[in-house]
Amino acid sequence: MKVICVLCTLLYVNSALNKTGRCKFVGWWGVGVVRFENSVCTAANGLLGICYTRRQCTTIGGYVSGKCARNIGVCCVVQVSCGATSSNNNTYFQNPSFPNIFTGANTCSLTVQRCSEDICQIRIDFLSFSLAQPNGDGVCANDALIISGGAANLGRICGDNTGQHIYLDFNNGSNIDINIFTSSAITAGRQWNLRVAQIGCDSPSRAMSGCLMYYRGTSGTVRSFNYGQSVAIGGRQLANMNYGVCIRTAPGMCSIQWSATSGDSFAFTVSLDAQVPTALTGNNCETDYVIIPNGVTTTADGAALSADRYCGSMFTPVTSSSTPFVLYTVTNGNEATDSANRGFSLSYTQQQCTNNLLQL
Repeated sequence: MKVICVLCTLLYVNSALNKTGRCKFVGWWGVGVVRFENSVCTAANGLLGICYTRRQCTTIGGYVSGKCARNIGVCCVVQVSCGATSSNNNTYFQNPSFPNIFTGANTCSLTVQRCSEDICQIRIDFLSFSLAQPNGDGVCANDALIISGGAANLGRICGDNTGQHIYLDFNNGSNIDINIFTSSAITAGRQWNLRVAQIGCDSPSRAMSGCLMYYRGTSGTVRSFNYGQSVAIGGRQLANMNYGVCIRTAPGMCSIQWSATSGDSFAFTVSLDAQVPTALTGNNCETDYVIIPNGVTTTADGAALSADRYCGSMFTPVTSSSTPFVLYTVTNGNEATDSANRGFSLSYTQQQCTNNLLQL
C-alpha cells in the first residue's frame, strides 16, 4: 500500500496547551470497514509516534511500539540516521549507533520534507546533543550543526545543547537540510537525538515569525546555546549568533520581567571578563549583548532607567511592557576583549495587567 499524506494539517501541541500532547493531522486510513485517526501516540518505549496500521508503519520505515486507537492501530516510531529523508511527523534523527556515543569523523544529514502544503514550520527538540566545544573565540571550528534551506539563516551550533529547541519556517516548500559535521581532530564522543515535529500553518503551536525559540509558559528559564545544563558544568558562548527568543503572551498579562537565574554566578556573562561583575547597557554594548525592547531597570534609589541593550557580566532585573514578549541575542566573532563567557541563563515571569494598564 502506498502511503499518501492526505490533508495532513499537523498540529504540534506540547503539554502547555494540551495535556495529552496530541499532534494530529487529518488523514484517515481504513482497516477493513474500520477507520481511525492518524494522531500522535506515546509509544511503549516512551517516544512519540503516529497511529498507523502495522503495514503502513513498515512502509514508512518505522517500527511498532505499542498500540493505539483502542488497539486497532499501532504506535509507529520513526528513527533515522545519516543520509535519511523524512516527511513524517516526530522523526527522531540520531547519531550512528545511538544511544552509544559516536567518535568518528562524518557528515550526517537529514532532509526534512513537508508532509503537505498546509505545513509551515518545524520544531526541533534537542533531546540529546553533545558535540565538540567551540574554540576560544566561540567558533564551532571542529564539530557543528548547520541547518540550511529554511526561511532564515542559523549560525553554527556545537557544544552541549541538550534540552534546547528551535523553530524553523519552510521557505516556499523547499526542503530543510539538517547537517551535523564531526571532525577527526576531536576524539571525544558525540551524541545527538533530535526530534523533528511538523507544524501546520494554522496551528496555535506555530511560533511567531522571527522566533528561533518559543516558550508558552507564564514563567520559565531561557538559556543561550552551549550554556550547559548545570551551574557546575558550562560551555563557551557561541560566536556569530543573531536570533530571537519569544514568549507567548498569556491572557491577562501585560509585562514581563527578566532576571539572572538564581544560584548561578555565571548566569549572565556575555561580554568582558566573567570574573569581574560589570553591568552595561545601551551604547556601551556593541559586540555581544541581548536586546529587550523598551526594557526598564530600577536603581537602588528607585529611579527607572530605560534601555534596549544589555551586556557585560552582571544582569539587573529588567521589565518590559513591549508585546509580543521577545529577547534577542547577538554575538560577534571576536572574543579578544572577553574572558570565560558562558552566555546567559535568564528566568522570566509574566506579570498581570494592572488597572492602569487595562485602561490604556
